[in-house]
Amino acid sequence: MSAFPLVSRSGRIRKLVAERRDSDISRIDLLSLPGGAESFELAAKFCYGVNFEITSANVAQLCCVSDYLEMTEEFSKNNLSSRAEEYLDSIVCKNLEMCVEVLQQCENLLPLADELKIVSRCIDAIASKACVEQIASSFSRLEYSSSGRLHMNRQAKCDGDWWIEDLSVLRIDLYQRVITAMKCRGVRAESIGASLMNYAQKELTKKSSLWNSSSQPKVDVVDGSNGHERLVVETIVSLLPVEKVSIPISFLFGVLRSAMMLDCMVSCRLDLERRIGSQLDIATLDDLLIPSFRHADDTLFDVDTVHRILVNFSQQDDSEDDMEDASAFESDSPHSPSQSALFKVSKLVDNYLAEIAPDANLKLNKFVAIADTLPTHARTIHDGLYRAIDIYLKAHQGLSDPDKKKLCQLIDFQKLSQEAGAHAAQNERLPLQSIVQVLYFEQLRLRNALSCSYPDDDHKPIHQSWRVSSGALSASMSPRDNYASLRRENRELKLELARLRMRLNDLEKEHVCMKKDMEKSSSRKFISSFSKKIGKLNFFGHNSSRESSSPQSIHKERIQK
Repeated sequence: MSAFPLVSRSGRIRKLVAERRDSDISRIDLLSLPGGAESFELAAKFCYGVNFEITSANVAQLCCVSDYLEMTEEFSKNNLSSRAEEYLDSIVCKNLEMCVEVLQQCENLLPLADELKIVSRCIDAIASKACVEQIASSFSRLEYSSSGRLHMNRQAKCDGDWWIEDLSVLRIDLYQRVITAMKCRGVRAESIGASLMNYAQKELTKKSSLWNSSSQPKVDVVDGSNGHERLVVETIVSLLPVEKVSIPISFLFGVLRSAMMLDCMVSCRLDLERRIGSQLDIATLDDLLIPSFRHADDTLFDVDTVHRILVNFSQQDDSEDDMEDASAFESDSPHSPSQSALFKVSKLVDNYLAEIAPDANLKLNKFVAIADTLPTHARTIHDGLYRAIDIYLKAHQGLSDPDKKKLCQLIDFQKLSQEAGAHAAQNERLPLQSIVQVLYFEQLRLRNALSCSYPDDDHKPIHQSWRVSSGALSASMSPRDNYASLRRENRELKLELARLRMRLNDLEKEHVCMKKDMEKSSSRKFISSFSKKIGKLNFFGHNSSRESSSPQSIHKERIQK
């Protein structure tokens, strides 16, 4: 086969032949030929007039090999370089799927494909096409309301994001450049987030233990073979939009687990923790149960990470000055968490504490740090916190009395419900001082209930004198005697309240009977019956004497006892 067609169209081959004019040329070495033998075969076919089709699958190879062989217009008209460039600009860059396919071919042609601007042209075309498609889709969802105003139908399916699946086949470095270009073109954050989630799930589910939070991966899986997964996680985190609504919090927790398992950069993990903390009020208990990957003798769950997330949630307003994009992150709400968000997170934290409390390796200071992260006004009721502390005391029976007191200081016993207070009053795991506090507040609750049964102002001094004498008695007693005395008074008050309820039931029954008598009898008979009924009513005992039935005598007898 004659070499003349190759020499006439290729500047590089012409130079090589000219350098060896005096010698017998039987072989020419083309070192580092882009695309290898396959690309040279296509170039040779073009030179010898063999017909073949330029497609999106080979146009990148043709552009690179024509540049390497110097097959330009300088050496031949309508040469391979101009033909390939024309197809790339007029055909490929008009179609998003073809641009993605060309980018895939460029993965093995770098850095030459980048120098020839093949990559940048395809990326710009993809970003422009996605933006145009999204704008067209938004216009298709516009409709008129009943009042005649034009608005966007949020319920309608958005067809402008069909490119999300196509981009998932790209290598991570090219994918990063495409997403960055899309952000610059103004593609919606929700679409960017959906693309990132789709790409992450495809790349990271190749190893199911990296993505499945229910599985328990081994600690020693992080090695050199996970370098690609680590790069994927760190790149995705760097591409996350700043808008909170664009990424579900469950996805952020999944990426955080992967980042911890793959030992990603600290900045990557801290960024995820900050993002999670900004929307922690919509998290679930399963989200917070992050396994501990690094230390075999450590706690079952990663408590330190959850603590940092809670600190980020509690101090959102304080971190405003340290974050350049804080205003974008909190565009929909004030920087400090609202009371409703605090209430949701407090319930979540209490459930989390109850879940990790049975862990024998969980240190007291870590448990207290988690419970004490939220401000005091976050919890309106302390039943959940009491339950978690009780579980911890049950699982760590070797705690010293000072440690138990430190733990129980977290509980505001005034914020316990009646059921939780009754349980705490009989809970032997609590320190004696805490039980005394519980009984004291239970007494106050019962006394308030009794005071409602005595609406007259005449009885207020009696209650006050009872309270003063009881307090003086408590001060002169030892803690154990004080505890026994309070429990005895507690039982007496409960019995008194039960008697009052029975009297109230009797009064209601008598009232019903009186109504029936009013309907049946005449006015004289009704007055007679009414006076008899009044004479039978006994509010505080069966003895009808004044001294035994008055509230004052009851309190005086109790004070004397």
